[in-house]
Amino acid sequence: MTLQRRPRPLAAQVQKKPFKEKRTFSQEIAVWLCILLAAALLAGALQAWVIQPIRVDGSSMNHTLANGEIMLVSKLDYVWSEMRRGDVVVCRYPERIEHTLPLTASLSLTQHVLFVKRLVALPGDTVEIREGQLYVNGEAAHEPDTLGSIARDMARRTLGADEYFVMGDNRFSSHDSRAEDVGPLPRDMIMGKVKWVVWPLPNIRAIE
Repeated sequence: MTLQRRPRPLAAQVQKKPFKEKRTFSQEIAVWLCILLAAALLAGALQAWVIQPIRVDGSSMNHTLANGEIMLVSKLDYVWSEMRRGDVVVCRYPERIEHTLPLTASLSLTQHVLFVKRLVALPGDTVEIREGQLYVNGEAAHEPDTLGSIARDMARRTLGADEYFVMGDNRFSSHDSRAEDVGPLPRDMIMGKVKWVVWPLPNIRAIE
């Protein structure tokens, strides 16, 4: 009987991994700084053009929004759709500047004081307050039952082509378009639409 030898298996070829140079400590720091800078730029871009968290300061929107709550303000809603009466919006106060950041000798970045109100009348509307009731285009406005009483009457006026009338829901404690130093606002003073309250957690809700 003849014995046949089995062929020996070929030795597996070992592939050497290319040598990866280890980064130095200073290079690691530079990489993390770049990541943090990119994250900061992304967050800034989101706040500037998409959505921004803003803290409610004051009682002018009781009972819709409470002092200290944090709301999310959408910058894109009015890119895709038109403003509507009843929207809760964040605006820039006319002539009220929070701070100015100089960028160059001839260029600076201005941050206006912000305030949150309800949009009650649009360009071309007539608006007035009679015996405590808000009238828009001659008809009594249908507003939430939670609104406070309107503190004072206002003569009828017709809004211009770029004028938006805003009021706080707490009519006894709201500095808004009824005041001479505010008045109707131009479109570029309305920053965005309030969508959600996100803080404190038990108060999370959508804003209508």
